[in-house]
Amino acid sequence: MTNLTSLLVANRGEIAVRIFRTARALGLATVAVHSDPDADALHVRDADAAVRLPGAAPADTYLRGDLIIKAALAAGADAVHPGYGFLSENADFAREVLAAGLTWIGPPPEAIEAMASKTRAKELMRTAGVPLLDPVDPATATPADLPLLLKAAAGGGGRGMRVVRDLDQLKEALDAASAEARSAFGDGEVFAEPYVERGRHVEVQILADTHGTVWALGTRDCSLQRRHQKVIEEAPAPGLPEPLRETLRTAAVAAARAVSYEGAGTVEFLVTADGRPYFLEMNTRLQVEHPVTEAVFDLDLVALQLRVAEGAALPPAPPQPTGHAVEARLYAEDPAQGWRPQTGALHTLAIPGAVRVDTGFTAGDTVGIHYDPMLAKVVAHAPTRPEAVRALATALAGARIHGLTTNRELLVRSLRHPEFAAGQLDTGFYDRHLDTLTGDAPDPTPAALAAALAEAAPGPDAPLATRLGGWRNVRSQPQTRRYTTAGTEYEVQYHPVNHPGIRVLAATPALVTLEIEGIRRAFHVKHDANEIYVDSALGAHTFTRVPRFPDPQDRTEPGSLLAPMPGTVVRVAEGLAPGSTVTAGQPLLWLEAMKMEHRILAPASGTLTALHVATGQQVEFGALLAVVQEEPQS
Repeated sequence: MTNLTSLLVANRGEIAVRIFRTARALGLATVAVHSDPDADALHVRDADAAVRLPGAAPADTYLRGDLIIKAALAAGADAVHPGYGFLSENADFAREVLAAGLTWIGPPPEAIEAMASKTRAKELMRTAGVPLLDPVDPATATPADLPLLLKAAAGGGGRGMRVVRDLDQLKEALDAASAEARSAFGDGEVFAEPYVERGRHVEVQILADTHGTVWALGTRDCSLQRRHQKVIEEAPAPGLPEPLRETLRTAAVAAARAVSYEGAGTVEFLVTADGRPYFLEMNTRLQVEHPVTEAVFDLDLVALQLRVAEGAALPPAPPQPTGHAVEARLYAEDPAQGWRPQTGALHTLAIPGAVRVDTGFTAGDTVGIHYDPMLAKVVAHAPTRPEAVRALATALAGARIHGLTTNRELLVRSLRHPEFAAGQLDTGFYDRHLDTLTGDAPDPTPAALAAALAEAAPGPDAPLATRLGGWRNVRSQPQTRRYTTAGTEYEVQYHPVNHPGIRVLAATPALVTLEIEGIRRAFHVKHDANEIYVDSALGAHTFTRVPRFPDPQDRTEPGSLLAPMPGTVVRVAEGLAPGSTVTAGQPLLWLEAMKMEHRILAPASGTLTALHVATGQQVEFGALLAVVQEEPQS
């Protein structure tokens, strides 16, 4: 038995914070590593000690295994936990940790290596008798093979994945997927397999010790995905017949035994609409969605990882599961704008209710451009699935999140959607319903009135006569304020007391109570610089004050392509230069921000008259990237 004393987490954000929580409970000292943008991050503040990794980009910091091992030795750590992402599935890093005399909290390097390539893993699983989708050779693909799914062989998280429905688009999709995979994982290998329409993403959590015991900890459904990245996960996977559950558990254990697995891992399957399961991949690490399994089995998987690494034996069988758990990933992104990631200051993050919140942020922190835009994972556990779904939706609906656009409203609407409520889950959910889930925003009128009343309300330190006498000498005349929200300008005319259909019951700078059509409503208001945030049971709204004398708007040249977000230019179309002829919709640049790649397209057919960026260049939101002069209409 090894007796660990100090743990370095080779990761960041909510991942490191979550692992530190368990380490402290077990009496271990904690060591963080951080890039320069993360110098004041929550995981750094949370650790007993922290070591700087100079630089900002992941390639210079969290992917530098040599610097991380040096940090562990310098800080006196005797173990390294890789978390998930970055180096968590890097067999060479695991070997280097062991060679440095440190304990590796993960599977043996040989097991990581065996599963590192999806193509090699599939052959290994075929030998073990695990069901597989037959691969398709892109060079000989025919219309009968469509649609195809292109996947990076060396990584996951949706990077290097493309769905191809037209053979004429296959070569372009292969090149794009290979380039993205090479950028993300250092390996451009891409393979193709049939794309299963309306399939379900179902996985099995496994845990194995060094004494031959392998647990299959039930199933999880992770079908609700955007850009092949999971959004809502739950355990157990609903609606699966028991024979299918047993097949999945048996196949997962076979996969683990085939590579002499140790520690925590996940075996992922695609389940077709008619109930046929196919092996997708094995993640040789802990998963983002592990809390739903922890809730259902009443286990701490990180604690079990540490105990297995120390040499402890698992009981012969896992505990019996109880109830149902659902997890939602709260992202700083705008689903209505192509899931565009958001950056900036997070003024408020408060989520009520009896839910578990795993986060790497607190109020006042800044969400930057370099890493994933997930703010928090919110998990609800209850005796039944409907109760868990209801609890999670209610907690998210009541959350106060100020400063950034998020997917919170999308999550609430997803959880309350009839298909989700009925357990009718598949990976095409957002393809079918995104417009409905992001449309019809709550009416901002009552919230705008509340914002205006809160702004005009005297504070608690105002003279008593002012607080009792209203906010204006001429009480018969309305006051006017102007705001913008969601791109629309609103003018609010209000009296301190009476409005059509609305009665003002109370108003302070932080809380306005209105009676609307006979129903009493409370509006919580927070002011921050030029923004006003209003939260109520009717929805959340952000209002920007319109200045009385606005500055003239900056004008840009027609055809200007502006950066839709801060990020890094990772590709420029081959041969693109001033004077190049371009066609409408042609990809000109590829911009990467927060682990997502975004194409910048030509707005019209014409001539590229200016190109202001190059590969590797970082740009700010709104930066001028290029200019296309539209060709004259005949």
